Amino acid sequence: VEVPAGGRAFLIDAGQAFGTGHHATTSGCLAMIDAMAGTKIASVIDIGTGTGLLAFAARHLWPDARVTATDIDARAIDVTRENAVLNGVERIDLVVADGALDDAIMAAAPFDLVIANILAGPLIAMAPEIAAIAAPNATVILSGLLEKQRAEVVVAFAACGCTLEANDQRGDWAILRLKAGVERFVASGPFDP
Repeated sequence: VEVPAGGRAFLIDAGQAFGTGHHATTSGCLAMIDAMAGTKIASVIDIGTGTGLLAFAARHLWPDARVTATDIDARAIDVTRENAVLNGVERIDLVVADGALDDAIMAAAPFDLVIANILAGPLIAMAPEIAAIAAPNATVILSGLLEKQRAEVVVAFAACGCTLEANDQRGDWAILRLKAGVERFVASGPFDP
């Protein structure tokens, strides 16, 4: 493909993972990330990374940032590792984890940019743990949810101090950009497993 000035093309083989960039949720997340170019970001986490594409985009935009890519599926992390080598992407910490409560993730927190392109149900259940790893005033980009599920996801994150800043609707899908609270979120009770 012809790459625009300042852009970057990635060759992504999905293999047994998700996220080639063609689906509305992934392309919407890429657009949200791209719109942040020029914003100072020191640390990024891509939860449910799939093929690693969103983490790769973050690495391109913030070459000095600490970037972590995590997935519940070990095969997805293998695919991410292969795609990183294929595309010459370096310095991405890869973690197999169920959510954001893994010791390696908690040790690396807080993050200035949190990306989670998964599904509405898990996003709602994980809202407290995602908010807990976000730095004060961090950007949280969420997708994998239908537009009709948007309000429920927004309410779950509002309960954790996050406010909706933008909604990009692509067909039936919603891509949300939220801002974490001015103080780092601490859950008052145990996380919902």
